[in-house]
Amino acid sequence: MFPHSRNSHPSPTVRPQRIIQATLFENFAEHEIGRELRAMSQWLDQHRELLGLVMNDLRCCEVRATGRDGLSAETVVRCALLKQYRQLSYEELAFHLEDSASFIAFARLPLGWLPKKSVLHKTISAIRAETWEAINRTLISYARQEKFEDGTVARIDSTVTEALMHAPSDSSLLWDAVRVMVRLLKQAGKLPGGAQIVWRNHRRLAKKGAHAIQHCRGEKRRAKLYRDLIAATRATVAALQQALQHLAHCMTIEVIAWCGEVGHYLPLVTRLIDQAERRVFAGEAVPAGEKLVSLFETHADIIVKGGRKVQYGHKLNLTTGRTGLILDVVVESGNPADAERFLPMLERHVDQYGAAPRRAACDGGYASANNLAQAKAMGVEDMAFHKKCRLAVEDMVKSHWIYRKLRNFRAGIEANISCLKRAFGLGRCTWRGLAHFQAYVWSSVVAYNMALLARFASL
Repeated sequence: MFPHSRNSHPSPTVRPQRIIQATLFENFAEHEIGRELRAMSQWLDQHRELLGLVMNDLRCCEVRATGRDGLSAETVVRCALLKQYRQLSYEELAFHLEDSASFIAFARLPLGWLPKKSVLHKTISAIRAETWEAINRTLISYARQEKFEDGTVARIDSTVTEALMHAPSDSSLLWDAVRVMVRLLKQAGKLPGGAQIVWRNHRRLAKKGAHAIQHCRGEKRRAKLYRDLIAATRATVAALQQALQHLAHCMTIEVIAWCGEVGHYLPLVTRLIDQAERRVFAGEAVPAGEKLVSLFETHADIIVKGGRKVQYGHKLNLTTGRTGLILDVVVESGNPADAERFLPMLERHVDQYGAAPRRAACDGGYASANNLAQAKAMGVEDMAFHKKCRLAVEDMVKSHWIYRKLRNFRAGIEANISCLKRAFGLGRCTWRGLAHFQAYVWSSVVAYNMALLARFASL
């Protein structure tokens, strides 16, 4: 149980029933940010049915809801939006919730309640990607009702969101493996029956070897350093396996949890050793789909987009409308070609709006004769690809003038993506794990759309 405030009394983190209503004393600053927060708060007040989805997520994560009141589901989702809207860390969010009257008013914090960063982290990270997607669909439906965005004109493009990891190399990954296994062996020594475990610490040797590999010259020298590093990694694996066998008879809660962590890391370390030997000693080019690029962010993919630098994370496909609202986003698995993802994105648009857009524009990577034919069959009257790719303009659109207009319209999605990355944190995900990666992406999209709607409302 986490204390929700800096008071001395412990308390749970979520209040399941009571909803804090807006009061006449909510004090939003007259600054542009304050006006946007007021408009966002009013929209949330009009769609309280979304709080049930958040509450279900908090219950599924076994957040306690007994005893003294904690943070309400409303406060949790509002704090999550503040975090993404202003790109704050949990520590910074906790400070602003104590310091800023506008933040306090938006978050609907009871007087004198100061949530700690640990509670903010526990509750905000419990909101699933599916919940954020449902909130975004409600936002898009509202924009459609208010005639901000009707979905009749759409543009599709892709980008990459990087995972929270360092650039991988075989030596750095092996060093990570030794470091983690040594930590687990030290933990084993403190468990019941673990004092008799004898092992040799290769952490310093592995660190020196990894650094030497990065700066050495010559294939023979590099191969020798890799042999020493892999030998140290294998020796540490053997020590960890012996510790696992030694503690197998003592099934306390702590030992079971430790065994679960060891069972998670050992297969990954084996994969790292195998891919290092294949690449360094056998000279084999390990396919990108088989590579493990992080011991911690195992879901991360190797993305090479448009001949640019290699990125590690996930490819996103986005659909936006003429207002710049993000109508849809998909976190892809692997590095699929844009042309393969065009029709699935178009089908998702049809599911959301009940019809294909009348006009659509895409980057040249999505272009193919089959995609053009399928789009026309689905009801797209004018389909413009930024690069023609041997497609005639007359086959895509009614006239060259419409083609130029749609091509210029497509360029606007680059500004949307740039804003998402610069101002809403979509360039790099700071949450760990695939589920949290997806939730982070959707929370950034929701915060972006809500801020954009707030600006429309103030016009």
